[in-house]
Amino acid sequence: MSRSILGGAISAFALLALAGAAAAQVSDDTVKIGVLTDMSGVTADATGQGSVTAARMAVHEFGDTVLGKPIEVVFADHQHKPDVGLPIAREWYDEDGVDVVVDVPNSSVALAVQSLAKEKKKLVLFSSAGTTALTNEQCSPYGFHWTYDTYGLSHGTASAVAKSGGDTWFIVASDYAFGHQLQKDVTDVVEANGGKVLGAVRHPLNTSDFASYLLQAQASGAKVVALANAGGDTTNALKQAAEFGLTQGGQSLAAMLLFVTDIHGLGLENTQGTYLTTGSYWDMNDKTRAWSEKFAAQMNGAKPSMLQAGVYGSVLHYLKAVKKAGTDDADKVAAAMREMPINDAFTENAHIREDGHVIRDMYLAKVKSPDASKGPWDLLEIVHKIPADQVVWPLSESKCPLVQR
Repeated sequence: MSRSILGGAISAFALLALAGAAAAQVSDDTVKIGVLTDMSGVTADATGQGSVTAARMAVHEFGDTVLGKPIEVVFADHQHKPDVGLPIAREWYDEDGVDVVVDVPNSSVALAVQSLAKEKKKLVLFSSAGTTALTNEQCSPYGFHWTYDTYGLSHGTASAVAKSGGDTWFIVASDYAFGHQLQKDVTDVVEANGGKVLGAVRHPLNTSDFASYLLQAQASGAKVVALANAGGDTTNALKQAAEFGLTQGGQSLAAMLLFVTDIHGLGLENTQGTYLTTGSYWDMNDKTRAWSEKFAAQMNGAKPSMLQAGVYGSVLHYLKAVKKAGTDDADKVAAAMREMPINDAFTENAHIREDGHVIRDMYLAKVKSPDASKGPWDLLEIVHKIPADQVVWPLSESKCPLVQR
C-alpha cells in the first residue's frame, strides 16, 4: 500500500474514532428528560399535560436529536407528595437513564428532589416550584430555579399594591413550604412599605371550603386580602371570595400566584381587577403568540401558563447546553448552562446566577374586566415590566454556599 493511501486510511480511521468518541459522550445513547409534574391535582391545569407538551415542543424546536442521539421525554405524576415524587426521581436517575428532571410543582417535593439530585450529581430544572430555599440555604450546583419564586411574586404584587394605598393586609396561605415562605415574603414587603399585616391563616392543600378563612379575612377589616396559595386552592378561594362579596365590601384581592389557566377556568366575573406577577404571558408579542398557537393546537385551545412556558424554556436551554458541552455529563452541561444567555420565545437575554437562579424580568399584570376582553384567553393587562434586580433574592443576603464571598 502506498504511503499516501496508507496515510489517507489512517486519517479516515482517526476521524471515525473521533466521531465515535464524541458519540460516546451521550450516556445510554439517548438524552432523556423526565417531566415530574402534577397530572391530576390542584396545579394540573397550569402544569400537567401542558408541561409535557411544552417539553416536547422544546425538543422539536431544537431538532429532535442532540449530538447525533435521540431525545426522549418521559413524565410522571408526583401527586404533590414527597414520598411519591422522590422514589420516581430516584428510579429515573438510577435505573431509567434520565439525565435531567424538569417542572416539579410543589416546593416540598422540589426540595426533596433537589437533595437527591445533588447526591446523585444529576440535573434538575424547577419551573413550577416557588420556595426561595432552592437557591438559598438548600442551593445545589445541579439545581436551577427557572421561572419564579416567592420573593419575586411578593416583591412584584405586594409591593405595587402596598405602594398604591393597600396598607393593611390579611393573608390566607397554604400550609406547606411554598405557602409558609410566601406568607413570610408578603409580610416582609408590606412592612417594608409601611403597612401592617393584621392577621393570617393557613389551610391544607386541596381545600374545597374556604368559608372560615375568608370570614376571618372579612372580620379583620384589612384593605387587602392576599391569597398565598396556588392552583385549585387559589381558584376556590377567589370564587368563594366573590360569593362572599369581599370586593363589594371594599376589600381588594391580591393573588400571589395566579395563572391564565386559573383565570380562564374561573371567568373574568370572579377575577377581574386582581393583581398578579407573572414571568410571561402568551399575548406579549408575535413570538409568544406564535408559540402559544402551536401549544394551543395540541392542548384543546388552551394557552400556556407561565409554568408551562418555563418548562419549554428550561428544556430548550438544557439541550443547547448539551450541544455546547459536547456531552450530557451533568457537571459539564451545568457549566455550559451558566455560560450561555437564555433566549427563547418567552425570554430575552436572561442568565443564570451563581446560586442557580435564573435572572429574568417579570411583569405586573391586572386581570381584565369582561367588557375589556376580546376573546376567551384575552385575560391580562400588562401594567409594567419589573426589572430583574427588583424580583430576585439579593446575593448579599444569600446563604447559598455556591455564592462567592
